[in-house]
Amino acid sequence: MDLDHAETRAMADAGHRMGADAGHGMAAARRFMVDGQLRPNKVTDPRLLAAMGDLPRERFLPPGLSARAYADEDVCLPGARALMQPMVIARLLQLLRIRDGDRMLLLGAGTGYAAAVAASCGARVVAVESDAALFAIARQALDGLLPAGAVTLLPTDPAAGHAAGAPYDVILIEGEVPAVPDAIAAQLAEGGRLATVLAAPDRGASSRAVWGVRHAGSFSVTDAFDCATLPLPAFQPAPAFVF
Repeated sequence: MDLDHAETRAMADAGHRMGADAGHGMAAARRFMVDGQLRPNKVTDPRLLAAMGDLPRERFLPPGLSARAYADEDVCLPGARALMQPMVIARLLQLLRIRDGDRMLLLGAGTGYAAAVAASCGARVVAVESDAALFAIARQALDGLLPAGAVTLLPTDPAAGHAAGAPYDVILIEGEVPAVPDAIAAQLAEGGRLATVLAAPDRGASSRAVWGVRHAGSFSVTDAFDCATLPLPAFQPAPAFVF
């Protein structure tokens, strides 16, 4: 009986050590992401650097993909979606110049990582995601991670936005889109900011991150930097009928 107890205790201790080692490894990967991917690529906002250095990005991936959480690339997800490359999501969020208390609409929220980062920077986030599998991951990942009410998840169509909560100080469309729909831009407050990735207009050209501002009732966008990520399915035009 004593031997069985000792064996059980040894197995438990080994499991705890393995868990601790994995935790230390992920923490080291987060530090390397901040110092090796973000800082050298013009991410300077100290709140963003602190949030992304603290939040467990692996928590926002299916278990089989957690080892790729800090890769310097998109991590492909089910449904032709992706957890966006750390540097790209950081620079998109930086374009928004989030201030404490900003009302934020996040469209195509995926597994919720960008929503968590934005909330950690002081935004009050409404995150919209229509893919049921990704929504479930986001809900579980965010549970207990942030103060109550920091992120509101909605399982609705991101292409429609969420007019009931408008106007918003900032909007992030988290993925590549062919254009910013007028209906989404109209949900910005006066002086509100929007960031997303616009698809290249010509084959062979680079997609580009853009930021836009609503001013005096009009909305305009400015190129920010070249990048690449997967298109957001909800924003893609319906295939044309061919005779």
